[in-house]
Amino acid sequence: MTTRQNGRPSQLFRNLNAKIASIPMVLTALVVFLGGTAWTVLYSFTSSKLLPRLNFVGLDQYERLWAAPRWMTAIENLAIYGFLSLIFSLVIGFLLAALLDQKIRFEDTFRTIFLYPFALSFIVTGLIWQWLLNPDFGFQGVVRQLGWESFTFNPLYNAEIVIYGILIAGLWQGTGLVMCLMLAGLRGIDEDIWKAARVDGIPMWKTYLFIVIPMMRPVFITTLVIIASGIVRVYDLVVAQTSGGPGIASEVPAKYVYDYMFAAQNLGQGFAASTMMLLTVAIVIVPWAYFEFGRRRHV
Repeated sequence: MTTRQNGRPSQLFRNLNAKIASIPMVLTALVVFLGGTAWTVLYSFTSSKLLPRLNFVGLDQYERLWAAPRWMTAIENLAIYGFLSLIFSLVIGFLLAALLDQKIRFEDTFRTIFLYPFALSFIVTGLIWQWLLNPDFGFQGVVRQLGWESFTFNPLYNAEIVIYGILIAGLWQGTGLVMCLMLAGLRGIDEDIWKAARVDGIPMWKTYLFIVIPMMRPVFITTLVIIASGIVRVYDLVVAQTSGGPGIASEVPAKYVYDYMFAAQNLGQGFAASTMMLLTVAIVIVPWAYFEFGRRRHV
């Protein structure tokens, strides 16, 4: 077989060793990920209970899903948590990165402190903030002991604002990672750009807003994808802090899926909810993949 075309190595045999080495990973992805995904979507159209069975019921599981108050509460909580988490994570993470980028003293120490919460599991983070937000011996209890008897701050016990208590814990853990990503992007900005901005008399905030941030577009997009994928899968924090309570006030889709698949033994309903979560992730990932890879091919 000819391995050269017009004096160039055939594309098929270029980087052959790397392609051979990637075969196990590709097969694993096809069998485990794509196969598992197809299996989940298929059985979401069945009436499977304790065990999966091919008893098709059409869209009944999806109609039942979107008619369930618990699922609607989960979607509403995910929307609130996701929107605020995206905004605050990016803003706080970028501000911290901008401060550390000023070559301050003890930068390594501050960077370690800010990133440390990310090294903890979500269960540990949830338990820590469950204690800190406890009305008896958390923030509220400490402030009242200092003399402010009327001070009230117990979001985990208030159904109206419980999702914001979970948001606080999520931001505390995840903002450090965002800060590191942003700091890496800032360190990649050419020093000559900063010098030119200072020579032209451009204020620092304008330099960040109109020059630096547009140049960091790939970093922002990647960070958004990482945050968004974590938001859709949020489960541990909720279980550790509230177990979905008070009542179902802090229910999220991932917990809904787990409860129906393992506690309620209703696989069909759990598969339908999983498929909707998969669709949400696809809505985030597909545009990102297009903008990052599809547009480059046409440039």
